[in-house]
Amino acid sequence: MSGFSARSDFPRTPNPLAEALARHRARGRPLLDVTESNPTRVGLPAPAEALLAPPGACGYAPEAPGLLSAREALATHLAARGAAVSPEHLVLTASTSEAYGWLFKLLCEPGDNVLVPAPSYPLFEHLARLEGVETRPYRLPRAHGFGLDVDEVEAARDARTRAVLVVNPGNPTGHYLHEGELAALADACARHGLALVSDEVFSDFAWDAEPGRVPTVAGRALPALTFALSGLSKVAGLPGLKLGWTHVGGPPALRDEALARLEWVADTYLPVGTPVQLALPALLGHVPRFQAAVLERVRGNRQRLVAARPVGATWDVVPAHGGWSAVLRLPREPGEEATCLALLDAGVLAQPGFFYDFGGGAFLVLSLLPQPEVFAAAVEVLARVLGEGPVSPRAG
Repeated sequence: MSGFSARSDFPRTPNPLAEALARHRARGRPLLDVTESNPTRVGLPAPAEALLAPPGACGYAPEAPGLLSAREALATHLAARGAAVSPEHLVLTASTSEAYGWLFKLLCEPGDNVLVPAPSYPLFEHLARLEGVETRPYRLPRAHGFGLDVDEVEAARDARTRAVLVVNPGNPTGHYLHEGELAALADACARHGLALVSDEVFSDFAWDAEPGRVPTVAGRALPALTFALSGLSKVAGLPGLKLGWTHVGGPPALRDEALARLEWVADTYLPVGTPVQLALPALLGHVPRFQAAVLERVRGNRQRLVAARPVGATWDVVPAHGGWSAVLRLPREPGEEATCLALLDAGVLAQPGFFYDFGGGAFLVLSLLPQPEVFAAAVEVLARVLGEGPVSPRAG
């Protein structure tokens, strides 16, 4: 259709799972949803709403990278987690999604590309396309536990590549970046003049201890320009408050030029509300309580899932170390879509691996965030359906 940009023409045809879900809901049938990842809908602790009415909340004295008081509070918060950073190297946005948009504006001309991990959460292609930027996937090999392989990154690069995106830990794979992987990746980025963008929204949610794990690239002395992204959405379970942050690091000359340019971008938009910035110190005080509750929830639900697998089952839970998701490896037949349709027919909503660009087999993705009684009931159904062998969901 004339009058609209090609970059806004996203596919809108529903897939078979979406069509089946719509029919299921239209009939009012009960549903155990193990795709739920909204922390405000699963009974987790929330801060007092009065925190969002701090003195001066209705005032307006904007600072392009975000209010200094908010960035100072954030720097203190990050320091307590081992990242010694300066408030001057932090930029606030309304979300990590917006931060990606700004970084693509900063780093790329239209038609340039960025390298994105596969499998991963299906968002990067949309964000890049809206900026006129292309994505090129690099595979996270299953043989490496879906960890990073720098050879895969280098093989995906071409003359128009401008940045490498990593997700630490992977979403939904739950694999953390390790020191050797980071050293090799930062060296490759420096050699090829690429920026390293690290999405760390789930970094605080490690289920166990691992030697050599990289919790964040913020505050690290690395040879490439680096950007570490996170925000209140996951860190504090407050997606509706719309505050994210980016730490800019790397060689001082590159870092300072990036910050100067980002200040112009930020000053053009000024997207972050004054109330949430003023409330940030108090909201960060809520983080330990929220994160403790999440870790108890996801550890417990993962244990329920592992315990539900019968000895000798044809499916298995993929090893992981953090995040809010679990990945199941399934038999190739009948495959992901047929399995998800059969589960929906039995009253359980799960996601197929192809939503996340898994390859080399069949996979199922579950959120570990639902309330324990919901998750336990869903896992009971899941184990029964997966144990029945080839599945044949009823039409409609």
